[in-house]
Formats: sequence, structure tokens, C-alpha cells
Amino acid sequence: MSESKQSNAQQADLWNDASGKAWVELQPVLDQVLEPFERLLADIADPGVGDTVLDVGCGAGATTMAMARRIGVSGHCTGLDISQPLVALATARAKAQGLANASFVRGDAQIYALDAARFDAVISRFGVMFFDDPIAAFANVRKATRSGGKLAFVAWRSPADNDFMTAAARAAMPLLPPRPAFDPDAPGQFAFADAGRVESILRASGWSAIGIERVDMACQMAEGDLLTYVTRMGPVGAALREVDEATAARVKAVLIPAFAPYLKDGTARFTAASWLVTAQS
Repeated sequence: MSESKQSNAQQADLWNDASGKAWVELQPVLDQVLEPFERLLADIADPGVGDTVLDVGCGAGATTMAMARRIGVSGHCTGLDISQPLVALATARAKAQGLANASFVRGDAQIYALDAARFDAVISRFGVMFFDDPIAAFANVRKATRSGGKLAFVAWRSPADNDFMTAAARAAMPLLPPRPAFDPDAPGQFAFADAGRVESILRASGWSAIGIERVDMACQMAEGDLLTYVTRMGPVGAALREVDEATAARVKAVLIPAFAPYLKDGTARFTAASWLVTAQS
């Protein structure tokens, strides 16, 4: 496998700098929040012992390592991510856990030169919504999957379905400088909200037997982690990097009250509304 021409430049800049560094800092929190999806993907992809698996947008490596445990030492799971800070963290974590059958590569799945028909399965936990050209990305990944191999990923449904994920923006944006209008098809967290668009992308990139299922997953986060999470990640985190201290203080003052409906006994509990998408190469 090798890297080729540059694409997704904006996403590369973002995930190799502020967003990637924030995810590294918050890795234990984010892995705990998203852990139910880790189990779901391992079950749905259902690789056999000894199989090879590709984890697209692997982040800090939680799903890659979970799959490496599932397929055993005779198999191998490769995590691919555009973020060098996250790949470095994932590599260190796998080494610390003695997972020699999990490895990590920095690269953009849209253009990375993957070996043809190498993988028995491809998975992704919220890592495939960020491509400038999603058809090219899924075609590239499909070519790296053996005939009949399985694709399984989760992607967020709409902002309206994910009120917890959008609560910070609703509360803070009136206090922040205007942001560009939301483009539902632009690379980003909710780029795959439209199931019809997802299906058309997969069909155009050569996948078949496409299934798209609604999954509402119960998730939780400790109240003590909430303010750090909402001020470092997402659109509010990005906006706070660009404002003065007084504005930042006003924003922070409205954020915790915005999450009051989700808080009970020191824990924020919410439903993560996503699509579970499957297909065959």
C-alpha cells in the first residue's frame, strides 16, 4: 500500500491539526461514548478467524483493535486514517496492548494505493463522511476488497435526529460570528444523513447488496467531561479557536444549561441516531 496524489486538503489540514489533537486529548472519553458501535460493527462485519479487515477512518484505533481481537492472531486488521496524530496514538495503543495483528497507516482512503482484493471486510465507525469525492473513495476501497467481501459502517443520521450532538451549536451560535450555511452534502459529520444519497454513492462506486438500517444507540458521557468535549470538538470547538476570551466565556456559560435535559446523577445520557450500512463488493 502507498499514498498517491493529494485530495481532501481541508480535511487533512483539520485532522492533522486542531481536530486531530483534540481527539487525541479526548480519546478515552470518545471511545467510551462510541463503544456500543464498536461492538455492533464487529458483529455485523462478522469476519472469520484469520481474515483481513480494513478500518477506514480508524481514528485512535478502538474499532481496529476490537476487530483484531475478533479475528485472532492469524488474521490482521489495518486502520487507515488521514490524521498523523491519531495514527501515532493508535499505533502506540496497539503496541501497549500486545496486538501485533493490528497496524495503522496514515493515508486518505479516497486516493490511497491499496493492494487489490486484499481485504475480506471493510468497516468504519463514523469515518466515511469526510470525502470530497465519496464515490471515488468507496470505489477505491471496493477495489481493495475481495469479490464477495463485506462493507459495514455507521454514519450519523440528520442533525434533527441527533439533538444531543447539535445542542452546543444551537446554544452557542447566536453568540459567535456567522458561520457558512450548512451544506448537507459537504464533507462533515452529517454528510451521510440522506439514506438515498448513501445508496446512490455505493451503487455508483460498484458495491451491491446494499442495506441501510436505522440504529438508535443509547450512549452516555460523564458530566465532568461534557464541557471539555463541547468546547474542543465540533463546530463550537472550531469557532472557539477563533474568538476572544470574553466571547469564549459567554459561550461556555450557556453550554452546560443547554445540556440539562440530558443530565441525571452526574451522567449525560442520549440517543445516537445513525445508519448502519452494509454492502458487498
